[in-house]
Amino acid sequence: MRTLTALAVFALAFPAAAKPWQGVEPGVTKKDEVIKKFGEPSRTVSQDGKETIAYLGKEAIKGTSQAQFKVDPTSQLIERIDVFPGPVIDKETIETSYGPACPSGPVPSAPCYQRKLTDDFRTYFLYPKLGLAIFFNEDGKTVQSFTFTTQKAAK
Repeated sequence: MRTLTALAVFALAFPAAAKPWQGVEPGVTKKDEVIKKFGEPSRTVSQDGKETIAYLGKEAIKGTSQAQFKVDPTSQLIERIDVFPGPVIDKETIETSYGPACPSGPVPSAPCYQRKLTDDFRTYFLYPKLGLAIFFNEDGKTVQSFTFTTQKAAK
């Protein structure tokens, strides 16, 4: 729930294009391309007219414990990617990889994050220019998950 609420706020405030992950770009890549690239998913779930294909366990994508791809039922385009990293990733690694905190004032042209809190008071970094939200574990120091999304999918 906290992820959905945070992403809804993200979608309304920042209509930026999504950052691709492993060559899959939300709003551009089709479901069959994901299956061709990563093989048959471990699980396929339908909920509220939306389909999610998931890779976990033996089928987990390298570097993850799980990856989920939410599919638009009409276009078959990937709307959102949720990635749960396998290795421990810390804040310093995130800042080095995606950019530092945004300075106060106008948002610069280079990617930077805005520190936010979920409904249950967990920290996440929002990179508006990348279409990326990074959620931290309860310790506030290590990554729980990454969400790559488009404005349409976050609604």
